[in-house]
Amino acid sequence: MMNTGDNDKKVAFHTLGCKLNFSETSTISRDFLKKGFKVVDFNTEADIYVINTCSVTEYADKKCRQAIKKVQKINPDAFIAVVGCYAQLKPEEIAQNLGVDLVLGTKEKFSIFEHLDNLDKKEETEIYSCGIDEVDQFNSSHSEADRTRSFLKVQDGCDYSCSYCTIPLARGKSRNKTIADLVSETNKIAESGIKEIILTGVNIGDFGKSTNETFFDLIKALEKVEGIERIRISSIEPNLLKNEIIEFVAKSEKVQNHFHIPLQSGCNPILAKMQRRYNRELFQSRVEKIKQLMPDAFIGVDVIVGFPGETEEYFNDTFDFLNKLDVSFYHVFSYSERSNTKSASFENKIAKNIISDRSKKLHELTEQKLNTFYTQNIGNKEQVLFESTRKKGLMFGFTGNYIKVETEFNSDLIGQIINVELESIAPSGNVKVKLNCLT
Repeated sequence: MMNTGDNDKKVAFHTLGCKLNFSETSTISRDFLKKGFKVVDFNTEADIYVINTCSVTEYADKKCRQAIKKVQKINPDAFIAVVGCYAQLKPEEIAQNLGVDLVLGTKEKFSIFEHLDNLDKKEETEIYSCGIDEVDQFNSSHSEADRTRSFLKVQDGCDYSCSYCTIPLARGKSRNKTIADLVSETNKIAESGIKEIILTGVNIGDFGKSTNETFFDLIKALEKVEGIERIRISSIEPNLLKNEIIEFVAKSEKVQNHFHIPLQSGCNPILAKMQRRYNRELFQSRVEKIKQLMPDAFIGVDVIVGFPGETEEYFNDTFDFLNKLDVSFYHVFSYSERSNTKSASFENKIAKNIISDRSKKLHELTEQKLNTFYTQNIGNKEQVLFESTRKKGLMFGFTGNYIKVETEFNSDLIGQIINVELESIAPSGNVKVKLNCLT
């Protein structure tokens, strides 16, 4: 273990992928702060760079390699550590990148200092990555970089076996801390002045498998934490988004009317090939239930385009379903073949140019959906939590139902929940607001 007395060392972090990764990077960064390091921007010179990776798509792998090359240009003598999902799945591939000193898998990334004797460059890359079956502990994590909100990790791993997905191979089985532990962690977040938490995980609706509790029990407990005024639920599987959860959110004063539900395809035969645990009829029933109880709810939906076997007829079936669905936004992903997944061996692969054309159509659709949703909300009185980001004299924030707003920068508003009236859609696509309106 390296000497912790040297307190003039600088560390920089780069996070790829999901909100869960951001919460874990924040936790790792606090370990460096405790060791006397100064955290600096990734684009500046540092003594050690830590890259927390994603491996959901080939593009995510590529971005990791690009980050490594960027570090080498900034400081060729810097120590480079690559951690996380890509590091778990393909450590040897990462080690082939010149300049990488340390590769840590899913379990090892939280004990980085056990593998740091010093920050001298290694002659050969050191790899520490256990078998995924050995990954059974839950490492608590939450972010603190943005003082307005915190990503709180409530669950990790996944027991599902979707035919295209490597996450179970990268993160292991579903597991979590107890509700009591998470309430205690949330209390600490509240004491730091943060008003909003976003519940993150790999499959958060599966919460409680390792503690004999439920996700419904969790959100009921977290709502009672004083100081936390907003709770958001990140991506939750439609088959796990039970009516009792939807009904609770509709009545809750803290859990926001904002849902992120992965669909992946609007065509039942493709959903079956993906080995998803629902059909489109169940998905539609969840959307209808939400809109029945919360007409102004924001619903974001994940869609994969170009899955093997997605014929023109199947794509049109999906497009028509998505067009009619009363949701606010689509996160569109082009299918990316991943090794060691079932779909990698599927026949009837879709050509890249066809995937690109279909993706463009869905992106155009999502722009229409978001604009329609924003337009429907113009004139409403809402509450906005403002962030510290400043751009061209403007600051930004989100309503409870996840409408992004902008107004003239005022440092007094940072971290505050302010009553506003939604006035008009700005050229940026955000919504202009009138401040201090009674709701």
